[in-house]
Amino acid sequence: MAPSPQRLDPDRRRRRLELLAALADAKSAREWTQPQRLRGARLRELIANRRRHVVS
Repeated sequence: MAPSPQRLDPDRRRRRLELLAALADAKSAREWTQPQRLRGARLRELIANRRRHVVS
């Protein structure tokens, strides 16, 4: 059985907390950029559709 977080040595606990903080930062950054990427893709799709209709 794994030791509880209180029983981890201080260095290991600090590294674990740093890793969890880095993962949380990466997740929040990914969640922020994904809607922008989707918005850009949607905009490109609309522009391409409009060009197709104008040329036709």
